[in-house]
Amino acid sequence: MRRTLSASAILMSFALPAYPAMAAPTAPTAPTAPTAPTSPLAPLASNITTQLPRSVRPVHYDVAITPDAKNARFSARVAIDLVVLEITNSIVLNAADLDFTNIDLQPVRSGTKQAAKTVAKPVAKTVAIDKAKQTATFTFASPLMPGSYQLVLDYSGTIGSQAAGLFSLDYDNAGQRKRALYTQFENSDARRMIPSWDEPAYKTTFSLQATIPAGELAVSNMPVESRTTLADGRVLVKFMPTPKMSTYLLFFGLGEFDREAVMVDGVELGVITQKGALPKARFALDSSAAILREYNDYFGVRFPLPKLDNVAAPGRSQFFGAMENWGAIFTFERAMLLDPGSSTQNDKERAFAIAAHEIAHQWFGDLVTMQWWDDLWLNEGFASWMESRTTARLHPEWDTALNAVNVRERAMNRDSLATTHPVVQHVETVEQASQAFDSITYQKGEAVIRMLENYVGADAWRSGVRAYMKAHAYGNTESDDLWRAIEKSAGKPVTAIAHDFTLQPGVPMVRIESVSCKAGKSVIALSQGEFSRDQPDKKPLSWRVPVVMQIGAAQKPVTALVASGKTSVTFAGCGPVLVNAGQAGYYRTAYAPAAFKALITNFDQMATIDQLGLLSDSWALGLNGMQPIADFMELANTLSVSAAPQIWNNIATTFDAIHAYYKIDAARQQKFAAYATARLTPKLAQIGWVARPGEAEIVPPLRERLIGVLSELGDPATIAEARRRYATSVADPAAMPPALRKVVMMVVAEHTDAAGWDGLRKVAQAEQSAMIRNDLYDLLAATRDPALAQRALALALTDEPGVTNSAAMISRVAAEHPDAAFDFALANIARVNERIDPTSRSRYFPGLANTSADPAMISKVNAYATGNLAQGSRREADTTVARIRDRIRIRTDRLSEIDAWLNK
Repeated sequence: MRRTLSASAILMSFALPAYPAMAAPTAPTAPTAPTAPTSPLAPLASNITTQLPRSVRPVHYDVAITPDAKNARFSARVAIDLVVLEITNSIVLNAADLDFTNIDLQPVRSGTKQAAKTVAKPVAKTVAIDKAKQTATFTFASPLMPGSYQLVLDYSGTIGSQAAGLFSLDYDNAGQRKRALYTQFENSDARRMIPSWDEPAYKTTFSLQATIPAGELAVSNMPVESRTTLADGRVLVKFMPTPKMSTYLLFFGLGEFDREAVMVDGVELGVITQKGALPKARFALDSSAAILREYNDYFGVRFPLPKLDNVAAPGRSQFFGAMENWGAIFTFERAMLLDPGSSTQNDKERAFAIAAHEIAHQWFGDLVTMQWWDDLWLNEGFASWMESRTTARLHPEWDTALNAVNVRERAMNRDSLATTHPVVQHVETVEQASQAFDSITYQKGEAVIRMLENYVGADAWRSGVRAYMKAHAYGNTESDDLWRAIEKSAGKPVTAIAHDFTLQPGVPMVRIESVSCKAGKSVIALSQGEFSRDQPDKKPLSWRVPVVMQIGAAQKPVTALVASGKTSVTFAGCGPVLVNAGQAGYYRTAYAPAAFKALITNFDQMATIDQLGLLSDSWALGLNGMQPIADFMELANTLSVSAAPQIWNNIATTFDAIHAYYKIDAARQQKFAAYATARLTPKLAQIGWVARPGEAEIVPPLRERLIGVLSELGDPATIAEARRRYATSVADPAAMPPALRKVVMMVVAEHTDAAGWDGLRKVAQAEQSAMIRNDLYDLLAATRDPALAQRALALALTDEPGVTNSAAMISRVAAEHPDAAFDFALANIARVNERIDPTSRSRYFPGLANTSADPAMISKVNAYATGNLAQGSRREADTTVARIRDRIRIRTDRLSEIDAWLNK
């Protein structure tokens, strides 16, 4: 649930005016296509979590739905083939906000539904709806004996305005207001459209049909089987049955869509957009073709469905950007489409990465699914790793392999707080499952996989993944199933290391106590501890850490497993020792002063990824008081203007963070801003505001970052240049080329006055592109002016920006004005709740306070949690409190070190 290879040169593409029926393609001989298991149905194993009784299991859902988009309602019928596994007088399934009008249960013998006169028909006695548990219980007058039944339910429900269940998105197209329908079922919202066993382990097949308006296109996981025009002019669309899959992967979309498709490895690969937007999806289609080929090879089994669509939708969610529905990926337009008038290199890379992530899920998550949300990381961590691996492999010119350090840092930022959790975590409720979609599941999961792949070797890792896929196709797994496959393939002990990093929380810290040279060999004394930002006296946990060390660029790296306590490693060669060479390890590295000093003398000769790792570790350790912050400042100060763009990006980002820490003291903040501006402006001058012929594709993202950070620093020259380009762009479009449009407008919006804000709002109101319009309303919320921020908050709760933009606007205000945004949201909690995905509310409100450093905010967040969150759903609120306390600690204890360094 998250270079350019032009398809025109190697594929023949064609537009499809409708969504035709297609026969499944003949599977090629290799890689193989997975086959569905044929084992008899049994109760869920006792080790698999379920919130439903184990006495009944579904086999197949036959769903017929009639949406009424105009009135935001739908009516439906579902026939559920099920098996009663033990005597019971009730059937319990998940249902949320559904109204039942008819219930019928028919026994089935030998796979054939029998008449009531042949087999006694159970009679429903009561129907009980539990809104809190989101269940419906059908109790019968007499016990149901073990056997096969068909449960037929007629019901109706609501089409929501937020991405949960079946929902609508409104947008403007060619001057007309349009409404499209989509579904979002992860993690537990299929129950809002279909009464079902809405848990990942209850895998079944699905047949879906929909009665829709003529002229609209319906899309689901499988190709259309038939289209029939009804007497009233509507169309009945039936889709082919799905493979066995979890409920959260079912998809239905409906609207005035365009579709284009190509054939890739026997699969019809398509993109679906609002009318007229297909050209903006060309990059996504071309990229998906290359990605699909790569994954068919990597996983060793071909994509098993006859088609794979990527459906672009207007609007947004504060929870997700894309969703991996099997055969019908859903992606918000802003994360998929490229507009030639405004899209940037960053947008291009993001579109590719998201496609790579969601297509990876078609195997890791869809074909093989975690048993329960405890192992969500098996889906998201692996898809994140595949996304990064594939982007770096297919687009080496973007140099994205260096992002591994940023991924690790995002994980450690969360994992070093007391409120962290293990990668494999215990989940009990729907809200807890929603909260599991965090940086531990995604980024730590990805970082741990990268480390283990580096430890066992890429070939052994891939062989293990292939074996895992073939063994568990169409089934459910837990983490140990993967470790067993990897360990068998690699012939190395992996499970124990994996358990250390996935079953316990926290960040290992490897300290280099000393380095000595004896007879041409280096002796490195090491110790292991734990890096914690808010528990200085915590007894450290212990990990088996694969530590990679290197002496000089010419020496071959050496790997050693470092456990708790102290140890020493000896290897050939003498010189400065770099630990975590290649930065594949998930641990902090702390150097004794002499070892650090020896290392930084060769900083310019290090590989760029190791420079990034050293900068990131020295900054984090400096903030924590474990190493002088001056170490980071010296590295940043001596950096050559010719250093890699990613290094300058890291420095600019850190300077931005330091500037924010100084927010409480204007004089000290201005002094630091003057220093940071003096360091960054020469680099911006070197690369210029406008791309030069032959410019490498890694430069534009740095240009955006430098302009953005210099704006945050209040640099008058940068702000003036952005304003000049914006003012003259109407008469001279070249003043604000597409690659600069977003960042220039961001600078203007951040520093605007009331008149400028009103002008920007008029531009937003007049904009015809839904994607650009969303960005403009986001900019209105980016103002630094407190009074204008209040206006943006008020605007967010009107219909003008669109109901899916409201939450994003409030969050954008919170980035600069966290206290004001949090207070506003709480004062209008009922209206804000209407504009938030229901299961993400427990994350959204605390998240608004994340950048606050006001001690009073701690009690506010705690009061919100006490009054609004269910038991066991406080994790995000507690993490926000921990972040506020950490920010206060840094301002109190660490900024004086930077002051002292600046004064020198």
